[in-house]
Amino acid sequence: MEFKNNEAIYLQIAAYVSDNILLGKWPPEDKVPSVRELAVELQVNPNTVMRTYEYLQNQEVIYNKRGIGFFVTPDGVGKVKKHRRERFLQQDLPEFFRNIFLLDIPLEELQQRYEHFKTENFTTK
Repeated sequence: MEFKNNEAIYLQIAAYVSDNILLGKWPPEDKVPSVRELAVELQVNPNTVMRTYEYLQNQEVIYNKRGIGFFVTPDGVGKVKKHRRERFLQQDLPEFFRNIFLLDIPLEELQQRYEHFKTENFTTK
């Protein structure tokens, strides 16, 4: 995983974990990789992964079974979507709208490109 300089590493790892939850790789009630396993996989300090897991636990995306590890909450997918949606609508969407306005990109073209993107990148279950 390549990290960006403009965002804390633990938040980027949280996004990675959230992506795996949203994509169904780590379904509700499934165990997520241990702190040590994920630290080795991403080549980061285990303390950074622990900070990520504490952050996600505070958001009720994962929970800790003492002595066993961390698991996705039953509503982990919903929690991730809620948090991401809020962030996207408040932070990313205004900049996106600004750009499509300044570049005079019609909504029809965006719709076509979005459909193509979904087809090329995500298979339906």
